[in-house]
Amino acid sequence: MNRVLLVLALLVAFIPADALQAQAEISARGATLRMGGRLHAQFQSSSVEDTEADFFFRRARLIADVTVTDFWSGRVQADFAGGGASLQDAYVRMNFADNFRVSMGQFKRAFDLFELSSSTELSIIERDGRVAGVSACTGVGRVCSYGRFISRLALGGRDQGVRVETGFGQFSFLGTITNGAGANSSDENDQKSLSGRLTFQATDDIAVSAQFARHDFVNGLEDDYANAWAVDGEYGGFRDGLHVQAALTGGDNWRILDGEGDPSTFMAWQAVGSWYLPLSTERFVAWEPLFRISSGDPNTDVDDDAGLIFTPGVMLYVQGRNKVGFNVDFWSPETGDSEWSLKFQSFLYF
Repeated sequence: MNRVLLVLALLVAFIPADALQAQAEISARGATLRMGGRLHAQFQSSSVEDTEADFFFRRARLIADVTVTDFWSGRVQADFAGGGASLQDAYVRMNFADNFRVSMGQFKRAFDLFELSSSTELSIIERDGRVAGVSACTGVGRVCSYGRFISRLALGGRDQGVRVETGFGQFSFLGTITNGAGANSSDENDQKSLSGRLTFQATDDIAVSAQFARHDFVNGLEDDYANAWAVDGEYGGFRDGLHVQAALTGGDNWRILDGEGDPSTFMAWQAVGSWYLPLSTERFVAWEPLFRISSGDPNTDVDDDAGLIFTPGVMLYVQGRNKVGFNVDFWSPETGDSEWSLKFQSFLYF
């Protein structure tokens, strides 16, 4: 796989600069390629003792969108952050009709609103609100935020399998059948995980969705399934005045099993609001104050094990998705000490 990623990097390196600047299509053996990428550089500090303030690359990605015909297309996205290389999106898409497409490969599961929103668009810097040095949430670790449950219970994130996209009128559906083992991983058993997301576009500004997931996992020596549900809503859009996203999820927490091997029940919710406000300055076109409130309970049958994340922040936009932002994630558990984390991140999008 590393050879594939190296070839992709070399391909971008030898593309003429004027082609990249113009976002031109590039011919390649009977197909056309559209190249792009992102670089997110972050500074993070924490109130937790014995944790170090850290500069690092959060994401360093190259993307190749490939079109062979109107029917046959695909994407390869590679990430080089963290001193290694890994595949992110990697799939072939078959466009049977304007409202019916099937993809095979690796992509995001069809479940969570925030996970399906690109990191280049979101105003919250970390979806899970992590605080360095804190690992207080039973089963899933770190903090008990909505995003942490989505990630650790394999409800969001990338996996390998088949994806179906369809729609009619104001309704759209996204469904996935995947291995369940996550990105760049072979299946652990002979079972498959299912996710489905039905969205109703009520108005130009308002959309509501309902989701269901059935995740397969190895429970001792046997295969088992954990079910989860979610509902979410969205008002407005990115870089367009007031924008609000909110979600509620619950189901089986297969990271916590009782003596008989049955999972506990978790609940989590999150709301994120922002307001994109134009500026008339030489360097910045807009600024965006934002907030996030997120809460999670890993086991609804146990008291005092939940927690809350509150995130104020601001983004300054240079142009489009190019921006710089600050978030402060405040962690408040039902038991234990409250902590906080400051995050600063620059977003290069091309």
